[in-house]
Amino acid sequence: MDAIGLNNVLAIGAVLFVCGVICMTTKRNGIGVLMGVELVLNGANLNFVAFARYSSMGLDGHVISLFVIVLAAAEAAVALAIALNFYNNHLTIDVDRGDELRG
Repeated sequence: MDAIGLNNVLAIGAVLFVCGVICMTTKRNGIGVLMGVELVLNGANLNFVAFARYSSMGLDGHVISLFVIVLAAAEAAVALAIALNFYNNHLTIDVDRGDELRG
């Protein structure tokens, strides 16, 4: 019998998810918001892997988790480019300062 059950892993995933949502809503810094997004994605990954381990999904949960990791890497690269461009235009990464859009 496993010492760590499905409910324990799902609880940790839910805590990660909630911490990410709180981080995204309370931070005014662009990097802090991106860290919150990463916490949300990691919480979802943990749940996918837990369901794959403790159910009859097989490798489906692991494959979905791999796609989420690839998506998170692409999101981090694009978001970093946007944050650097934002800093060059506004000399800050405070998300409240970006109230106008220019093309």
